[in-house]
Amino acid sequence: MGEYSFLVSVAIIMLSTKILGDLTKKVSMPQVVGALLAGVIIGPTGLGIIAETDFIAYTAEIGVIMLMFLAGLDTDIQEIKRNSLACIVVACIGVVVPLIGGTACYYFFFESGAADYQSILKAVFVGVVLTATSVSITVEALREMGKLEGKVGNAILGAAVIDDIIGIIVLTVVSSFKDSSVSIGIVLLKIAAYIACMLLLGFVINKNKKFIDKNLKKQRISTYVLAACLLVSFASEHFFGVADITGAYLLGLFLSTHAIKKEVAKKVNVPSYLFFSPIFFASVGLKVELDGMTAAIVLFSVLLLVVAIITKIIGCGLGARLCGFSGREALQVGVGMVSRGEVALIVAQKGYAMGLLDADLLPAVVLVVIATTIITPIVLKKIM
Repeated sequence: MGEYSFLVSVAIIMLSTKILGDLTKKVSMPQVVGALLAGVIIGPTGLGIIAETDFIAYTAEIGVIMLMFLAGLDTDIQEIKRNSLACIVVACIGVVVPLIGGTACYYFFFESGAADYQSILKAVFVGVVLTATSVSITVEALREMGKLEGKVGNAILGAAVIDDIIGIIVLTVVSSFKDSSVSIGIVLLKIAAYIACMLLLGFVINKNKKFIDKNLKKQRISTYVLAACLLVSFASEHFFGVADITGAYLLGLFLSTHAIKKEVAKKVNVPSYLFFSPIFFASVGLKVELDGMTAAIVLFSVLLLVVAIITKIIGCGLGARLCGFSGREALQVGVGMVSRGEVALIVAQKGYAMGLLDADLLPAVVLVVIATTIITPIVLKKIM
């Protein structure tokens, strides 16, 4: 019977995320906060009822892909075009400031005065971890508030896509100093090829708009589109090294002006809301493991968390302000970009595998990821 225990795990996740989601909603917080806390409570740090398994990890990945695809469908592409410069500026400054802040935080806490190559490289890598942005949680919070299609929501989404690409370049550059087999030229070539392929895909979808929208009434159209979303997500990650959620978001964006948009969104939203998304949100909380954390690591975690929040707000907020956003809008953009999510965890794991991140620092990074993920929707609701 052991092989069927995953059914119990799924049932507990679905019930706990729903109950805590409803409770947080009653106290005027986004439901996604309750879902995240549910993962922490039932996970290793809390009651220890559920542990992350391959099944949960894979299902959670589908959940975040569906979330970002739906976000793409909800995006106003004309607003993105109008704010394209803002998205680029927000993303660029939003990478540089956390990179400097994270590097300084690690260096002065652990390596103050050290001038050797390895110590400086480790400090820079902590900065690289903080450059990552994951807006999947922000997307859900904005959707709950009905703010996803506004100027701020579109700026956050557009900047997050560019942020992802810049983050890959920065990660590759830093990794190349540790591993000579990593070629910056090849990575840049892959990214250029990815941008070209996605532009071509967008062009083809737009040119065949009438043909695609002819299938509006057909039941199978949603199946075809979701299958295409998974294939584009796979191709993004496997062939180009770009996050799968970026591919999912871009496909949704390309279809956002089509007549099939509402039908597809309605069909995809049901399994996403009922099954896949709750597992994704809970899986973030399941990653919290605080065993073996010393007082020094706890203190460093708190400092790194403060730096992670402040640098994104300052960096992205400054970028938005320079592009004509009001002070309040700039603050909203900055807060919306604070969440690190699964992207930072992936970067941290790669750094650990390469020896750029010590094993005892992994819990600190996970703590920062979880904390920023929980804090972002709470603060965002207060300032929206």
